[in-house]
Amino acid sequence: MSELKIENEDAEVVDKDDKLQNGKYTEFETSSDSIDKKEKKIDVKDADELLKFMDKYESTVEPLTEEEEKKFVKKNFAAVSLLTILVTLILFMDKSTIGYTTILGIYTDTGISKGDFNNLNSIFYAGYLIAQWPCHILMQKLPLGKYLAGSIFSWAIIVGLTGICNNYGSLMACRFFLGATEAVVVPACEITLGMFLTTEQREIVQPVFWAATAAAPLLSSFISFGLMHTNTSTYPWRIFMAINAGLSLILAIIVLLLYPDNPANAKFLSTKEKVYLIKQVQRSTESSIEQKTIKKYQIYETFKDPVSWLFFFQSFTLMLSNSLTYQQNQLYVDIGVDNLGSSLVSAAGSVWDILLYLIFAFVILNYPNQSGYIAAGCLILPIASSIAMVTIDWSNKYALLACMILAGSSKGITYIIALGWTTSSAAGYTKKLYRNVMFMLAYGAANIISPQLWNPKDAPRYYPSWIIQIVVSFFLNIVILLTIRYILAKRNKERYQWVQEHPEDNFGIVSFTEGVNERVNLAMLDLTDFENKRFIYPL
Repeated sequence: MSELKIENEDAEVVDKDDKLQNGKYTEFETSSDSIDKKEKKIDVKDADELLKFMDKYESTVEPLTEEEEKKFVKKNFAAVSLLTILVTLILFMDKSTIGYTTILGIYTDTGISKGDFNNLNSIFYAGYLIAQWPCHILMQKLPLGKYLAGSIFSWAIIVGLTGICNNYGSLMACRFFLGATEAVVVPACEITLGMFLTTEQREIVQPVFWAATAAAPLLSSFISFGLMHTNTSTYPWRIFMAINAGLSLILAIIVLLLYPDNPANAKFLSTKEKVYLIKQVQRSTESSIEQKTIKKYQIYETFKDPVSWLFFFQSFTLMLSNSLTYQQNQLYVDIGVDNLGSSLVSAAGSVWDILLYLIFAFVILNYPNQSGYIAAGCLILPIASSIAMVTIDWSNKYALLACMILAGSSKGITYIIALGWTTSSAAGYTKKLYRNVMFMLAYGAANIISPQLWNPKDAPRYYPSWIIQIVVSFFLNIVILLTIRYILAKRNKERYQWVQEHPEDNFGIVSFTEGVNERVNLAMLDLTDFENKRFIYPL
């Protein structure tokens, strides 16, 4: 583990309680001998980005009253949830557009084959994979809300261009660049939830937030159903693309105007509420909220931490089954459902998924800190349903349809929990960011492979595809999730003992350029979970 940068050893030391009301510093101590040598000390540029905001306003605002606190919690939770849900809803509508084109005439209109269609899914995730690293760096360096608005605007243009493609080559190009522009939209939303919600609130909101991924196919199913009843000279899949492009452009404007970069510039919060929120989130997570400096030692620590690699393989194995989501409409047709019926079956599956997300939001609320067990348990239904898909007689169409819907449903809960858990189980902004890069790289790589598992020559039963999902995507995933929980629980046992032995060791020193040192809570120092022994891992 790298040593923290220490500067200004002879600078004066200031306690936050000894600042004047205008934010200026008063002399508190001038001898460096007074600093507890056990306390970690860093330069201000390496501290939480919100430290300067807190220095300016924390001592100037009154604490929230009990009534103000209740109103704030509801307002903050609603605003952040609605914004992230809206972004995710349109994102997943755009991601899944290609799946609905199979029943809206893309094969006839462009002359592509089923094998070409699988390649369109793979090339999307090739762009997704290649863009992960540079886009994560841009997301850290640039204002988050503005970067997100730019990404949404870009993908809106590309979805619109997809609607005017006439051949396989142009479709491949659009799908590649769509994957690149959407690469870090989900991580950006997850970072926002981490900035504005406590650990407990985030666990509750995750399934509700991700219900938008299930609502997206529901809306798309009804749009496609309506388009199949139109009588125009233009193929319906092109109109479908135009509708999604228009919705995305509207979203880009909303995000540009309303989406916050961090709590300090959230337009829906007062200064008093911002101060309260920052303190509340840092108290909950024992970690920094935002950091614009990329810290190399935290990157190295990310790669050295075995938990990072376990999450990497958890994401990879689970996402080998993800093409099932995009293959379902084609599989419904293989089973014997016509194009109109497949859109309605898809809508019914979406309703079931939304219900599952809401049920598990209730489960997580009532059984907190059980992420590992809940995520693993959600894979039992996909295992059973996938086994049924290879054993039920092919003539039993209704049973096959039911199992098809169930096989692709609750695994989404597992993905949601793991995506949030991969960053909430790390501290240090750069470490969390690069842990997330690893997770999303695995996600992208698996999704490139996943469509190729559905080889047209294996139709209609696709035995190899289902067997891989049962063994690798679901069963092995359970093993990985329980291993992660075991390791984190073991670390927590050691940390609880350490905290009991060091009850007062909860502060550090930040050095300002004007030669002033300030004693602050460890959460402001942007330490990793290895450095900050007060960080307790969520389980």
